[in-house]
Amino acid sequence: MPQKFGLYEDLTVMENLELHAALHSIPKKESKSRYEEILAFTSLSPFTKRLAGNLSGGMKQKLGLGCTLLSSPAILLMDEPGVGVDPLARRDLWQMVRALATEKRAVIWSTAYLEEAEVCDNVILLNEGDLIYDGAPKELSAQMKGNVFFINGASLRKLIPLIMEKDNTLDAVIQGSKMRIVTKDEGRELQNELLASGNENLNMQNAEPHFEDAYVKILGGARKNDADISGFFKSTAEKLTNSDDIVKAENLTKKFGDFTAVNNISFSVKKGEIFGLLGPNGAGKSTTFKMMCGLLTPTTGNCSISGLNFREAPGKARSRLGYMAQKFSLFGDLSVIENLNFFSGVYGLKGKNRKNVIELVIKTFDLHQYMSAQANSLPLGIKQRLAMGCSLMHGPDVLFLDEPTSGVDPITRREFWGYINSAALKGITIMVTTHFMNEAEYCDRIAVIYKGSTISLGAPDQLKASSATHDNPDPTLEEAIIKLIENDVN
Repeated sequence: MPQKFGLYEDLTVMENLELHAALHSIPKKESKSRYEEILAFTSLSPFTKRLAGNLSGGMKQKLGLGCTLLSSPAILLMDEPGVGVDPLARRDLWQMVRALATEKRAVIWSTAYLEEAEVCDNVILLNEGDLIYDGAPKELSAQMKGNVFFINGASLRKLIPLIMEKDNTLDAVIQGSKMRIVTKDEGRELQNELLASGNENLNMQNAEPHFEDAYVKILGGARKNDADISGFFKSTAEKLTNSDDIVKAENLTKKFGDFTAVNNISFSVKKGEIFGLLGPNGAGKSTTFKMMCGLLTPTTGNCSISGLNFREAPGKARSRLGYMAQKFSLFGDLSVIENLNFFSGVYGLKGKNRKNVIELVIKTFDLHQYMSAQANSLPLGIKQRLAMGCSLMHGPDVLFLDEPTSGVDPITRREFWGYINSAALKGITIMVTTHFMNEAEYCDRIAVIYKGSTISLGAPDQLKASSATHDNPDPTLEEAIIKLIENDVN
């Protein structure tokens, strides 16, 4: 099951199955019963006439799996099937794969998401072509016992650069109202250093190690850079206070014919806040983003950026935001420098200022060695750096990031969130969509969208607390989101 080219999107679900059956030389007498079996297994029976290109991300992966299973393989190779798939669909996919992994079939699943690797029976870790671990994930996680901690306290985002500069620190990530810290050795030394630095309100507690903690340690820890992108931001946001609403959505509704993609969504986001839009594929997140960016006109309702209404002053409103789209953020056939020249022109930068901003992007995101390379040929992490650099060039008040780290490895993901945290600390407002729930913990508040409507809004810890049960008193954010959606369905 390949990572990208596994389906023909201009064929229907049934036509894709029929094509793969023909390619595998499956006799027509057998194929009909196989189709029925696979459609039932993947829950795609109601969608046989739908074009593959019109399926959600999770449904595409299910169809791709179904096509792969037609030949009843003894070994199933799945290349990053979880990329771009929402938590509900990813859970369904894992349940299907677990049912397939029997004494008669082995499953090999490649992934950059370490929580997926954590539930595998055996893990092979590769880095730059070298084998760095081969064994059970629990055995590697156990080696981190005593080296993982939670810190409670205020202004955790400001503490990340301070903590990461310590020699004993390997990793520091925000999880709701806590910060998860991974250290090389005993962490009490780090606590004493932080207390000595005037952070007397901090409380440090041992945390259960995860497989990702061990992975980060094997690779030498997260990159220790200051991720300073303050040079881009000299905008009107400096005149506003943290109590001002920079982004406003008022009763946003978008209809395409008889289909309502977004239904009466309202929210506001303050200066320097990181606000997440979460929900399954097809929930309406990207449509909401496009209305907030002025790329789509709402059927009803209004949206504004820094007090500029898109209906009244669309050009001025667009000039105050930076947008990093889920798919189309770069011109793949242009080189890195050609993309930088193009986007700087689009944002109206001229003369010496344009030259200085391009140089700042190259320096900040370390793009020197890639200047003549086509954007399509770049490694995914470098491509995302370039896309973010292009979205920052004009020093916007607001950054819209649509699944900015989909498919990148944990180290690159941390680097990217270093940039995002840096922007938020400079007073830039961030709106982000993601299917990766661990990084959603960075958000100050989250709106959960399902079938075009907001079903919950609050801080990550509030969403988790609202989904706690007697059997699961301390749910993860992913478990909380799934429960909220299932409760709405019921």
